[in-house]
Amino acid sequence: MTIQNKRLIGIVLTAAVLLLIPFLAMRFTDEVKWDRRDFVIMGVLLLGTGLMCELVLRVVTKTAYRIAICAAILLAFLLTWIELAVGIFGTRFAGS
Repeated sequence: MTIQNKRLIGIVLTAAVLLLIPFLAMRFTDEVKWDRRDFVIMGVLLLGTGLMCELVLRVVTKTAYRIAICAAILLAFLLTWIELAVGIFGTRFAGS
């Protein structure tokens, strides 16, 4: 198995483990109130971010460009996540 395939498996497994955290938290507390839509959206965000960074690692050859592009992807992920959670920009997608 090549390193690239191991990274893909790692991305998928990491997304699954991160999605297990709120799922398990829902079982033990009433503070976490996610529905299926929340899990799907977060799964798409996690997998999309991981797969875009993987694409950058496969295509871009210069290390400085790799770091810059992956940092921009991660920043976009974080801003989207924050907007969906608490609504820092006040869009119609903002959380409550």
